[in-house]
Amino acid sequence: MRETMMHHLVRIGVDTSKKVFQIHGMNAEKLGVLSWRLSRHQMIGFFEKLLPTMISIEACGASHH
Repeated sequence: MRETMMHHLVRIGVDTSKKVFQIHGMNAEKLGVLSWRLSRHQMIGFFEKLLPTMISIEACGASHH
């Protein structure tokens, strides 16, 4: 189920912080279908499995950490 959802994502929002990232994914119908909390070392594995997708990253105080 987890793999199937990831391949249907058309947009991903990434909320950054110092230790973890909150990932929110949206499908073609603009429905939120994914909400995960990932550590820094989990991020590469997550994005390696995705098809090309639009990604938005929040820039806040932690963006330069």
